[in-house]
Amino acid sequence: MQRLPTGARLETFDTIDSTSAEAKRRAAAREAGPLWILAGEQTAGYGRRGREWDMGAGNFAGTFLFSPEGDPASFGQLSFVAAIAVLFALSEYARDGVLALKWPNDILCGGAKISGLLLERIDHDDKALVALGIGVNIAAAPDDLPYPAAKLIDAMDGAPPTPEELVVRIDHHFWNMYMAWGKLGFAQIRETWLKHARGVGEPIVVRLPGEELRGYFEGLDETGALILRQGDACRYITAGEIMFGD
Repeated sequence: MQRLPTGARLETFDTIDSTSAEAKRRAAAREAGPLWILAGEQTAGYGRRGREWDMGAGNFAGTFLFSPEGDPASFGQLSFVAAIAVLFALSEYARDGVLALKWPNDILCGGAKISGLLLERIDHDDKALVALGIGVNIAAAPDDLPYPAAKLIDAMDGAPPTPEELVVRIDHHFWNMYMAWGKLGFAQIRETWLKHARGVGEPIVVRLPGEELRGYFEGLDETGALILRQGDACRYITAGEIMFGD
């Protein structure tokens, strides 16, 4: 079984229902990781709110199962840690200036979505685990989505990385950012995230169940909630979809 530079094990499947579903099965069987599960094809991949994730041939679908240190109440901050790690990994291949982060946990390429993340906490007995699911459009991008999608191959020169090559780079950057989070706290992660985020200080629309909010993207609070400025007041959004422009 292959091990990555951080010591995490890597298991690769030609076909599986979902790497995140497999991570949950492993957790139920008392697997604590660190373990990367990578798939060449997913038959039932999913993203946030259970939405279907169409990975496409040659793309990246992986889940990292591990047991983080610290207070389980803070584990949601790891989605920002992971988003930065994926952006840094993709930046090794993409042309300068084309990648950006989108709240809460997407990576954009030329303004279109190239990667999405799903962080799921798994409570089992006395241990809290995290299954970090990551999808990246490397060679193909779906064209039947309500938002534009991009693929890495269009944003780089030369041959694109294989999923096996990309997981090594994501693992490397995630470990670096995870260690920074453990030593310096979320403030440093928030600063780095905002440095690479799209739309800070600009008008946005936040879609919530049953309503849309308009205002300006003021930043993130100390928990990672989006700060939406509306006139002299601010609202703090913990979950939602954002669109750029007014």
